Amino acid sequence: MATGRTKPTLNIAGRLVSLERPLIMGILNLTPDSFYKASRCEEKGRIAARAREIVEQGGDIIDAGAYSSRPGAGFVSEKEETERLCRGLEIIRGIYPDVPVSVDTFRASVADRAIKEFGAAIINDITGGEDPAMYGTAAANKVPYVLMHMRGTPETMQNYTGYGNITAEIIKYFSQKTAHLRSAGVNDIILDPGFGFAKELDDNYRLLGGLHEFAPFGMPLLVGISRKSMIYRLLGTTPEESLNGTTALNMLALMKGADILRVHDVRECAQTIKLFLKTNGK
Repeated sequence: MATGRTKPTLNIAGRLVSLERPLIMGILNLTPDSFYKASRCEEKGRIAARAREIVEQGGDIIDAGAYSSRPGAGFVSEKEETERLCRGLEIIRGIYPDVPVSVDTFRASVADRAIKEFGAAIINDITGGEDPAMYGTAAANKVPYVLMHMRGTPETMQNYTGYGNITAEIIKYFSQKTAHLRSAGVNDIILDPGFGFAKELDDNYRLLGGLHEFAPFGMPLLVGISRKSMIYRLLGTTPEESLNGTTALNMLALMKGADILRVHDVRECAQTIKLFLKTNGK
């Protein structure tokens, strides 16, 4: 059942956005090696088509990333990440100058350029601020910051699993990090437990089951489980066969209090949210 907590709001590009209706963050991967092959967008036409697909199917935010964070992903230089991202953002902005764009990067310099040159509205940082300049960049640009939990790097993270009480440990992590973010002057913080990042299969399901325990933070909660290995490994399928599992877990996440769903399949996510809201009398 839904948590019943008062839903927070977000200041996105100067507009106060209510989260009474959960938001959809559509994934646009500007990479050649993302784990879900169908999501890879490198060619101009494909980037444009994906942006249109996200918006036309009901996406609220386009999440653009140029550095794959799949387990074991290889290193990408700052120059290459910047070139990929800026090229993609230029194409997106040519079609949708006002749609909120989130930049999936852990480098402050990349985020800063995306905000200043292309009006990116959110920083989505998988490292929780390993770049010491990141919190200051979010504060100076007055953009929401997605604080995700991960240990290690995409190359090494699966060497750093092993928890006592995983939910309690991530609550402690969020408590420490949000205090630092507040001290740096970041006003809008979005929490992301980091499904699949430095977590074993069972860890992910324990975390999903305890998602409601993050409600006391009073901050928007982002869940990104779309087509991930926690689905296809359990079901013995592949990322390409994981839409049904994604939809099922997205509904569970909404029932546990998720405010933003980061997905590949926007239309199906929009339908899930519509059914969830109707069930809850909205």
